[in-house]
Amino acid sequence: MALKIYERHLAREIYATTALVLAAFLMLFAFFDLIHELESIGKGGYELIHALGYVTLTLPGRLYELLPIGVLIGTLYALTVLARHSEITVLRAAGLSTGNLLLTLAKIGLVFACLTLLLGEFIAPPAERAAQRLRLKAMGSLVAQEFRSGLWVRDERAFVNVREVLPDSSLRTVRVFEFDEKFQLLSISEAERGLYLSSGNWSLVGVVRTVFSGDSASVERFGELNWKSALSPDLLAVLLVVPERMSLVNLYLYIQHLSGNQQKTDRYDIAMWKKLIYPLAALVMMALALPFAYMQDRMGAVSIRVFAGIMLGIGFHMLNGLFSSLGVINSWPPFFSAITPSILFLLMAAGMLWWAERR
Repeated sequence: MALKIYERHLAREIYATTALVLAAFLMLFAFFDLIHELESIGKGGYELIHALGYVTLTLPGRLYELLPIGVLIGTLYALTVLARHSEITVLRAAGLSTGNLLLTLAKIGLVFACLTLLLGEFIAPPAERAAQRLRLKAMGSLVAQEFRSGLWVRDERAFVNVREVLPDSSLRTVRVFEFDEKFQLLSISEAERGLYLSSGNWSLVGVVRTVFSGDSASVERFGELNWKSALSPDLLAVLLVVPERMSLVNLYLYIQHLSGNQQKTDRYDIAMWKKLIYPLAALVMMALALPFAYMQDRMGAVSIRVFAGIMLGIGFHMLNGLFSSLGVINSWPPFFSAITPSILFLLMAAGMLWWAERR
């Protein structure tokens, strides 16, 4: 019973301090994001209200990125305060082992892991897309124009060139180059606009098609033409959201699309594995905070330990990005690139805990 009371007390302290830390981080990042957005006010119809809406919609993505750091600092602070009040010492003297304490932290951390998964899969991706659409629509900008000639996409044996992708996922100036199995050009279709209907069906408006047959060519004109394609608004949404903030479903669909067209998928494979592994980072951060509770006050004040937690959290965030980039550059296995930072910090936690117990 005493242990259950202790678990509730520790959970209450960790949840409260972590919430406070995350709120502070979110306000800080929101302030900097708003300052950055002020430079865009006046472009097109982009006003202060749009900037505030954009920053607000990006907050779930920020929270998703900051959760492990917030959990580390919040847990570290809560455990350090308990240690200063000798509560950790009393519990250990009463028979609470390090293993039991780690198990208790794991139970508490499951809430953060579930919250991370919920944010990353169901809240942050649609909020991020809405933020980008709001910004682009207010500015009257395009979603994507990767080259001077527009966006190029391979669709089975066809190559699609889209001059402009608008925020509502409609297409402007679409050209479709169709080839046969021997890569001989069969036809070129050019449309003024493309509107998505459903299930991979598009309506092309103002179509001019040039059909090649042997040494001759013929021109056909259509006011409206149905076009079947693997392209969809979900795939085009990739242009709005970076892979790390996409949902697992959209990542999987886009990876299948790229694989089906013999294109490289390394960056998206790594992003998908990171999405699967990232929720466990909260548990790793809590394990990393535990050794600080075993250190005596002479080892440093609370502020120093919190500063150490911030540095460790920033280090974890940077290492995550570094291994993702190195994985893409060196074609490392996606699972290895995604899990290595968590494994390194877990080993660091084990080493620090062993050192703290030996003292």
